Amino acid sequence: MERWKGRVALVTGASVGIGAAVARALVQHGMKVVGCARNVDKIEKLAAECQSAGYSGTLIPYKCDLSNEEEILSMFSAIRTLHQGVDVCINNAGLAHAESLLAGRTEGWRNMIEVNVLALCICTREAYQSMKERHVDDGHIININSMGGHRIVASADEHFYCATKYAVTALTEGLRQELREAKSHIRTTSISPGIVETEFAFRHHNSDPEKAAAAYESIKCLKAEDIASTVTYVLSAPPHVQIGDVQMRPVEQVS
Repeated sequence: MERWKGRVALVTGASVGIGAAVARALVQHGMKVVGCARNVDKIEKLAAECQSAGYSGTLIPYKCDLSNEEEILSMFSAIRTLHQGVDVCINNAGLAHAESLLAGRTEGWRNMIEVNVLALCICTREAYQSMKERHVDDGHIININSMGGHRIVASADEHFYCATKYAVTALTEGLRQELREAKSHIRTTSISPGIVETEFAFRHHNSDPEKAAAAYESIKCLKAEDIASTVTYVLSAPPHVQIGDVQMRPVEQVS
């Protein structure tokens, strides 16, 4: 991670869970991290904790609604003005609504598409353009995917969500191919965790907290820090090594 010291990373959805753990890890390794979320109170608290811990990097909170393209573009403009640009983009933000295919609300489907797919694509495009205009040829774009992007869960509440994550799997490979065609050495990686103990299930099943809790109590789940360690592992790989797809799940997870 030595070569990333002082360089700029964007982490979306950095207020809680995997995003917060990734932001902390990158700051600990000396990076300048822009952490964005709709509510930055928790990121501001995390930034203070990182400073108190004496980490060599810095965490800069940025308020951004990723379902709004104008806000995303404004964020990248601010990063360009204040920090020159993005060297590492961690597309972590994602959400799930319990909306089945037969009876789901269009609003819920649309929100999943906006955040899980479109925001990821917009951030990827803008991060690449930021790297290209500064002649950064060793940048990295990491998509926090899901095991739901590789197999369909037998639950109607998950089917549309899985479709958005299958899109992330396809988009990551498509991006790799486009980068190769462009003769770029910028790398792209998809990290697909299984069940991770975060606030995700409680947000997904917000009307049934017992169902959310049961998901985490049934087995020993992954921790957000496990995914953060995988991110630093991927970033630490030699520049000639392309780690395209990482699938990770709890040992006890069935599928």
